[in-house]
Amino acid sequence: GNPGPGGWGAILRWRDTEKEIFGGEPETTNNRMELLAVIEGLRVLKKPCSVVVYTDSQYVQKGMTEWLAGWKAKDFKVEGGGYRPNHDLWRELDDLARNHVVEWHWVKGHAGHVENDRADALARQGVETVR
Repeated sequence: GNPGPGGWGAILRWRDTEKEIFGGEPETTNNRMELLAVIEGLRVLKKPCSVVVYTDSQYVQKGMTEWLAGWKAKDFKVEGGGYRPNHDLWRELDDLARNHVVEWHWVKGHAGHVENDRADALARQGVETVR
């Protein structure tokens, strides 16, 4: 999408403990915010873990499970010599994910998935922090 204010939100759960995190940027895109939510969630982890990521972003889920290997093989370059959009965040997410065992699950957005709805509300808080 077109750059503008954007927010991200994530809920981390371990046993009975939950932590909510969120943030925002004044000039960004939805795809960057979807990536940043997972990056910031993985950054919180202090040691290697088994992680299950639920995201309503097929861009993130398919990127990590289907497309990343091909992008890395081409050093994130696209035809014409430039870099793939968000290559900086994809590299960072790849580096962070390599420290853990990660399962990637896609959930339909705005479909009554309680945690996904909560993460969306956190993302809206993130937008408010940069307005």
